[in-house]
Amino acid sequence: MKVRNYLLMLLLILAWNQESKAQSNSKLYSQTIRGTIIDHETKQGLIGANIVILNSNPFKGTASDMDGNFILKQVSIGRISIHISCLGYEAKTIANIEIGSAKEIVLKIELIESLTHIEEVTVHPKTAKHETLNKMATVSGQAFTVEETSRYSGSLNDPARMVSGYAGVSGDGEGSNEIIVRGNSPKGIQWRMEGIEIPNPNHFADEGSTGGAINALNSSMLSNSDFFTGAFTAEYGNAYSGIFDINLRSGNNAKHEQAFGFSTYGIDFTVEGPLKKNYSGSYLANYRYSSLELLDNIGLVDFDGVPKYQDGSFKIVLPTQKAGKFTLFGLLGKSNILAKEENDEETITLGEYNVNSDLTVIGISNLLPIGKKSYLKNTLAYSATNTQNESRILGDDNTMFVALNEKYQHNYFKYVSTFNTKLNAKNSVKAGIEYTRLGFDIKSVNDFKNTGAFTTDVNSEGKSHLFQSFVNWKYRITSDFTVVSGVHASYFKLNNDYTIEPRVGLKYQFLSNQSFSFGFGMHSKTESLSTYFVQLHDNENNTYTPNKNLKMSKAIHYVLGYNNQLNHNLHLKAEAYYQDLYDVAVENDPNSKIVLQDIKEGLADFDFVNEGTGKNYGLELSLERFFHNNFYYLLTGSLYESKFTALDGIERNSRYNGNYAANLLIGKEYKVGQNDQNRIGLNGKITFRGGQYYTPVDLAKSQEAGETVYLANSEFSKQGDDLFILDVSFSYKLNRKKTQHEFKFDIKNASNNKAKILERYNEATHKIEDGEQLSLLPSLQYILYF
Repeated sequence: MKVRNYLLMLLLILAWNQESKAQSNSKLYSQTIRGTIIDHETKQGLIGANIVILNSNPFKGTASDMDGNFILKQVSIGRISIHISCLGYEAKTIANIEIGSAKEIVLKIELIESLTHIEEVTVHPKTAKHETLNKMATVSGQAFTVEETSRYSGSLNDPARMVSGYAGVSGDGEGSNEIIVRGNSPKGIQWRMEGIEIPNPNHFADEGSTGGAINALNSSMLSNSDFFTGAFTAEYGNAYSGIFDINLRSGNNAKHEQAFGFSTYGIDFTVEGPLKKNYSGSYLANYRYSSLELLDNIGLVDFDGVPKYQDGSFKIVLPTQKAGKFTLFGLLGKSNILAKEENDEETITLGEYNVNSDLTVIGISNLLPIGKKSYLKNTLAYSATNTQNESRILGDDNTMFVALNEKYQHNYFKYVSTFNTKLNAKNSVKAGIEYTRLGFDIKSVNDFKNTGAFTTDVNSEGKSHLFQSFVNWKYRITSDFTVVSGVHASYFKLNNDYTIEPRVGLKYQFLSNQSFSFGFGMHSKTESLSTYFVQLHDNENNTYTPNKNLKMSKAIHYVLGYNNQLNHNLHLKAEAYYQDLYDVAVENDPNSKIVLQDIKEGLADFDFVNEGTGKNYGLELSLERFFHNNFYYLLTGSLYESKFTALDGIERNSRYNGNYAANLLIGKEYKVGQNDQNRIGLNGKITFRGGQYYTPVDLAKSQEAGETVYLANSEFSKQGDDLFILDVSFSYKLNRKKTQHEFKFDIKNASNNKAKILERYNEATHKIEDGEQLSLLPSLQYILYF
C-alpha cells in the first residue's frame, strides 16, 4: 500500500472523529486509579501512605490500607501527576500519568526509607524519572517506561527498538532490532524477564545473535523496566555489554479488561482481570498472529518471503496468606519464512531459503516475606529455542539441491534464588545463587559445490552446567552519599572455567539537583554453545573440535557519571567510560585478524583461542525534557572508539566502531474533541551515526567455492556509509464511554535514505550484492481498548 493511501486512511479517521464529536454530548469521562505502595527493599506494603492528585480541583486524595493498597475513583480523563508521601520515607512524584476511558490505571509504587530525622524533614519530592528501578545501580542505567518510549517514532512497539535512542545505544541499519552498546557486539547483550536470563526473544533470530526481525514480546505486556549499558551491579552475570531487565506487568485484579490490535505486523488480543471475586490474584495474556501470514492465507498478498509468525505471553499472579506470592509467566513464539531468489525476469527460481524457529519460556516464582525486613524469591524456569535452516540452490543440471542444512536446538532449566534484607535504613544486602542446565542438539552440514557429499561443520548433542552466585551490599553513608559493593562468581562446567568478579558503585549528591557517580566492574560471558563444538578438518581431512576449552570473554568497565536536574522537567546526564576487554576469542593463527565478537551471526567455524584484547572508550551526553505541557524531547550524543587486537598484534577497528551517534527524539501532543478528552500526537526521530565496518567479498574465490569467501587479510577493513534516519509518526487517541480507540501511523526512514552498509555474496545468483540501509517502511496500527 502506498504512503498516500495510508494518509487517506488517516483523514478518514479524523473525519469520523468529527462526526462522532458532533453526535456526542458534553459528558466528562472518568476512570479509576488503584495500586500498592511498598517498601523498596522489603517489598512489603506500607500502611498510611498519602496519595494525592496534584492540582486537583476539588482536592482528590486517599491513603493506603494495612496492605499498602489504595484506590482513587472518578479521576477525570487526561494526564495527571500524583504525589506519594509516607512517614519515614522519601516522598515521590509520578508525573504525566495518562488516564483513558477504557482501562483502569494499576500502579506499584516503591518508596525508599529516609535517613533524615523526622523533625528535620524538608520535603523535596522526587520524580527521578531517569533513575533505574534497581536502586543498587549507580551508573549507566536508564528506566524503561513503556508509556513514554512507545511514543518514540520508529519503535514499532518493539522493546529493542524503543531503547535505540538512548546515549551509547545504536541499532542495525539493515532493519533488525540488534542492540549495539558502546561499540560492543550485540552478542554481549543479555535479555532478562521476571528476574531471570532468557534466550533471544526475537523472531527470525540467527544462531549466536541477540537480535531479529521483530520481538516476540509485545510491549503491551511490559511494566517499567531497566536497561543498563555498563558496570552492572553484582546480581547481573554472563554479560559484558548490556542488560535488558524486563518486567511483565500484572493484570488488573479488580476488573476484566481487553484490547484488540491490528497493525502491519500483527493482529493481537490482550486480556486481563481478577481470577475470582474478593481475591487479589490476577491474569494477563497476549496473543499475536502475523498480519501478512493472514493476508497470504486468504490470497490478498502474493509475494515470496512472507514472514509468518505468532507469539503469546502471559503472567498469572497468585497471592497466598502464608506462603507468599506465586507468579506464573511465559513467552512462546513460532516463526517461518520461505524466501526465493529469482532471475531478473522472475521466471526461474535460483535459490530457496527456508527458516523455521520456535521459542519457549515458562517459569514460576515465589516471593516470600521473612519477618518485616526481608524476603526470599525463588524462581524455576524452562526455556528452549529451536532453529532449522535449509538452503536450496539451482544446480548446473537445472534441478534444486540442498546446499546447507542447519539445526540448532537449545534447552535450559534454570533455578534462581535471591535473598534481600534491610538491616536498617542505611544498610541493605542482596545475595543469590543461580543454576542453569544447558542442553543442546546442534548440527550443521553443507554441500555448496553439489558434490553429493555433505561437509559437517558441527554435529553434537549433550548438556553442561553454569553455576553463578552473587552478593550486593548497599551502604547509604548519608542521604547524599551511597556506596554499593559486591562480587559475582561464575563456574562453567563444560570446560571448568570460572571467574570471580568484584563490582563497586558510588553516588554522591553534592547539591540538591546535581550528583557524581562512579562504577567499576569485572564482567564475563560464555559463548554460544555451537562455537564450543565446531568441527574443523586438518590437512589430512581428519575431524577435530578445537574450541571446547574456550574461556569466557571478559571485560573490565570503568564509568564516571554526572547528573544535573536543571529544572523540574529538564535533566542533563554525562558519562565517560573505558572498557578493557581481555580473554577475547580470536582465530588461532598469527596472521589472522578474525575476532569472534565481530562475527555477527551464524556458526563461527574457526579455531579460537582466548588471546585477543580490546578496548572501548567514549563520552555520552543526554539532555531530556520530560513530558510536560504536552511536549517532550530527548537529545543524545556519543563519541566513541572500539578496537580489537587479534594474534597478529595489530590493533584495528571493531566491526561496530561507528565512532559517533546522535539522536533527536521530539514530540507534541494536542488536546482535541469535546472537553479536550482526545489526543493527537506528532512525533519524530532523527538519527545520525557512523557506519559499521565490513569485510569485502572475494568474488572469484566465492564463485569457485560456491559460498561466501572474503578477501584475504581484509577483515573489517571497509567502513559502511554514514547513516541518516528520519522516523516520523502520527497518533490519535479517541476516548468514548468504556472504550478507547488508538490509531498510529509510523514511517521508518521517511527520507528513504539508502546508505551502503556491507556487501555479501549471493550463492544463487553468483554475484556480489550491496547490503543497504532499510528503505522507507510505513506501518499502520489500530488498538481498541474495552
